[in-house]
Amino acid sequence: MTIDVLAQPAVAIQNDAPLPAASLIICSRNRPQLLADTLASILAGDDVPAEIVVVDQSDEPNATIAAAPIVRGCRINYRWTHTRGLGRARNIGIHAAEHDILVFTDDDVFVTNSWFRLLLQALVETGSKGVVTGRVLATDEGPPGSFAPSLKVDQTPAVYQGRIGEDVLWGNSMALYRSAIAAVGGFDERLGPGARFASADDNDFGFRLLEAGYRIHYVPSAVLYHRAWRFEQDYPRLRWDYGRGQGAFYAKHLGLHDGYMFRRLVTSLLSHSLNIARRPRLERALAYGDAVYILGLLSAVGEWLLTQLVRPAPYGPTTKPAAPDARLQL
Repeated sequence: MTIDVLAQPAVAIQNDAPLPAASLIICSRNRPQLLADTLASILAGDDVPAEIVVVDQSDEPNATIAAAPIVRGCRINYRWTHTRGLGRARNIGIHAAEHDILVFTDDDVFVTNSWFRLLLQALVETGSKGVVTGRVLATDEGPPGSFAPSLKVDQTPAVYQGRIGEDVLWGNSMALYRSAIAAVGGFDERLGPGARFASADDNDFGFRLLEAGYRIHYVPSAVLYHRAWRFEQDYPRLRWDYGRGQGAFYAKHLGLHDGYMFRRLVTSLLSHSLNIARRPRLERALAYGDAVYILGLLSAVGEWLLTQLVRPAPYGPTTKPAAPDARLQL
């Protein structure tokens, strides 16, 4: 199957029509001010979700957010947990969420006023076999020397289906129906920040959705801004983590009778190796980052094949809680 890139269809919901009830899930760990800023930007939007589920893996609970009142009809469903890992936190959020439309973002973004409405409008138009992801830009502001990684800047709408040779789902800007998660499972808790293989939880999730016949709709009009808070000294570790997660993702889906993921692995290795050779002298830091990425990727492939290959994937529960006010025992 090949990539199917189409013009984005007209949205069925009128701009002033009520949106369906949705739960927005945000996961956080030890970044209370970033989290507070993200919540403020969401609640200042043109439309707000019926519920925001905050899954907080911080060392201490956030009493302010836990006691937050209902704002503009939006309830803050705060869950503090001793668990670790973004995949695990997202699965907790999925289980805790009251509604069957689920929206995801991270704790270090500013959303534009129309972001939430545009994601939901597109999701309703695509139907239950669609997943929607939006554009991710870097903020202009930030401390000197800071940067924002993992951006999606394309301005052309697209619809992706099947085996497309790239990762197209952005975990900090996506919306889908709970039924899609029930069909393919939740997030693999071995992947993502805080886990053993510290990235690619969204890449794995997106791949499983595409394999199951879902389409991923890219809606560039739904914009959020990834905040620049990391610094130059964080870059090598970030590249290591990205390589580790991506290597684990590739290894997880390697098959003896299906060479697709092996070809993706080889392509990634060749691409980053060529980057090293092509970088001009002034970009040695970026070349070093490519080298670190390759080492992380190869280490994760070997480690996954030795330790994880025969283990069942921990995807977590996908059902709603027994009642809106139920609380998980974590």
